[in-house]
Amino acid sequence: MTLRDRARWALAGLLSVTILVAPAIWNRFPLLQYDTGGYLARWYEGTLVPSRAVVYGLLLNLGVPLSFWPVLIVQAALTVWIVALMLRVHGFHGRPWLMLGVIAALSVFTTLPWLTAILLTDIFCGLGVLALYLLLMRGDDLSRGERYGLIGLGALSAATHSATIAVMVALIAVAALWCAIDRKRLPTAALGRGVIALLLGAVMVLAANYAVARRLAWTPGGFALSFGRMLQDGIVNKYLDEHCPDASLQLCAYKDVLPHDADVWFWGSPLFDRLGRFAGLGKEMEHIAVRSLIEYPALQMKTAAAATAQQLVNVHTGEGVVHWIWHTYFIVHDFTPQWETAMKAARQQQAEISFIDINRLHYPLALLSMALLPVIVVLAFRKRLPGELGELAAFCALALLANAFVCGALSNPHDRYGARVVWLAAFVTGLALLRLYEQRRTAYAVAEAQARDILPA
Repeated sequence: MTLRDRARWALAGLLSVTILVAPAIWNRFPLLQYDTGGYLARWYEGTLVPSRAVVYGLLLNLGVPLSFWPVLIVQAALTVWIVALMLRVHGFHGRPWLMLGVIAALSVFTTLPWLTAILLTDIFCGLGVLALYLLLMRGDDLSRGERYGLIGLGALSAATHSATIAVMVALIAVAALWCAIDRKRLPTAALGRGVIALLLGAVMVLAANYAVARRLAWTPGGFALSFGRMLQDGIVNKYLDEHCPDASLQLCAYKDVLPHDADVWFWGSPLFDRLGRFAGLGKEMEHIAVRSLIEYPALQMKTAAAATAQQLVNVHTGEGVVHWIWHTYFIVHDFTPQWETAMKAARQQQAEISFIDINRLHYPLALLSMALLPVIVVLAFRKRLPGELGELAAFCALALLANAFVCGALSNPHDRYGARVVWLAAFVTGLALLRLYEQRRTAYAVAEAQARDILPA
């Protein structure tokens, strides 16, 4: 690569990173969400709380000296790197301005920059999916250093959230089945790279949790969050009606006044607070969730399927990016007060951010992109598109389904959970459209050349 080429790539990369953090630049401070404070507080409080990975909390703390901007730069730079690799392995190599154009298009038409410009783990789910795809399906097109880097990114992504590692485990399980059927297309070595990434992610979770809380334990929250979905679907009330009175169940005394909204129960219920929250009710919620699975299998499958379907279409941009995230405000005030003034002066905290108009564009395009994934698979099967694009579309479709089940059925449907991966569908659709355009342009060029040879001068 010449010096001029390196300069082009550097400029395109710098501009791409800038575009991806543009919402935060406009905001005058990194975007925040209610959960941001929970991650940030892990180092200072030295405790483990449900669904707040210590690994990401440590990353946030590394960014504290520079008001968290390094975290956004890392998130954006990793996204640019993944996009550049994806373009290269799919035949669009050596084109820095195309990469910049793709990043710009994704930033306008999808939720992507709202994931890279916020202090939240969500961007790592999509990055983890693409890292896994490259390791499993395109490893031969990568250098050894790139494979090592992708293993590291996959591990970091898995360690940032239990739902993300669950999605990646589901993809590895499907890949293992494929490997057993066709080892020529998916060799054992490629599968091994994906497994190593997941194992390293698990080690990172355990090591970080031990470093902060002095406990060799997984990030808590699994069954409690499933309890929330069952509460919302009426299953918890059904179980309590059939088993109360029971001296071992505290909730028997309150079964008729339990809220029917999981978010209200976990984050806005004085009763939940009075009974000790996750620490006081964790074992009981786990018991009820497990017993309900055993006793009502048909009802569980029906409600889980409905929640998964709901999660698939819950993909609006910006859920939780509001100005009343009091928990995060308190955490910043208590542990990083040097940035409280800058935080309060941000446009988000002045209620100047609205996603109504943004979602008029993003939401229909997100649904359309998801609907086009099976079309891309069919076109690849019929040789209208390269087979590799069909594999990518199928891989991302599986990731969307896995994410919908993990976040919808095992937790509770939210737009934020769907938005964190739906940009992958738009990215794949964009790659397919680019390939079709270049195939059409090549066909026209060939036809014109043939016509010039046939017709007399």
